[in-house]
Amino acid sequence: MSSQELVTLNVGGKIFTTKISTIKQFPASRLAQMVDGQDQELKMVGGQIFVDRDGVLFSFILDFLRTHQLLLPTDFSDYLRLQREALFYELDSLVHLLNRHLLQKGPAVLEVHFLSRNTQAFFRVFGSCSKTIEMLTEKITVFIEQPSALTWNSNSFPPQVTFLPLPPQRPSYHDLVFQCGSDSTPENQTGVRYVSIKPDNRKLANGTNVLGLLIDTILKEGFHLVSRTVSSEDKSECYSFERVRSPEAFAMNKTPKSEMTIMSEQSQKKT
Repeated sequence: MSSQELVTLNVGGKIFTTKISTIKQFPASRLAQMVDGQDQELKMVGGQIFVDRDGVLFSFILDFLRTHQLLLPTDFSDYLRLQREALFYELDSLVHLLNRHLLQKGPAVLEVHFLSRNTQAFFRVFGSCSKTIEMLTEKITVFIEQPSALTWNSNSFPPQVTFLPLPPQRPSYHDLVFQCGSDSTPENQTGVRYVSIKPDNRKLANGTNVLGLLIDTILKEGFHLVSRTVSSEDKSECYSFERVRSPEAFAMNKTPKSEMTIMSEQSQKKT
């Protein structure tokens, strides 16, 4: 590659060397005009184009020009400053991506309602993000104990017990409900309901144990406990969780209208 195909920029004291074609990814941008010498404010100094802007933020912009994606660190918080830099360089596509992210920005909220009644325990999980509810639905299985018709006595082996697996109920996209414990009565002997939460393989019938495992699962998904409310009257508890949205890789589709899509970093790692 000849030196004529490369350009060196000094952005706030940080040196970047890249292909001219990379800088010209968006011909209408100020960056493209800068390389062509059409921007009077940005001058060539010692073989380098000096730009009196933030060099650290420009590294993300240059990566966006190279890949059409913007992948930010987990602790990144300067979205507004990055958007300001994108406006300075007149990169409309990047500005639109950041606008979309700022509109979606905010913590994901999750609530767990737990009710204990005699030998039964009832759970309702509500989440502002339907994907979180889908994830929990895949992890949680309710098993119904179904004893065989054989009568057990002291002279015979205990009857065989089978477990019928059932997924939690989904009243809506944003919540799921399930229960555990013994719901058998003299009139209706339906056995015991157990709950298993992957990757734990245990079948738990005690509501307190299921609650502890459920909370551990939620915490491992990046949520943190915000509040816990207990009602002694109806023996109910409510746990509220929040999770800062995970870092995202913003990708721009190469369409005539410059439509944009957003992909999560975690989904990229799975593929």
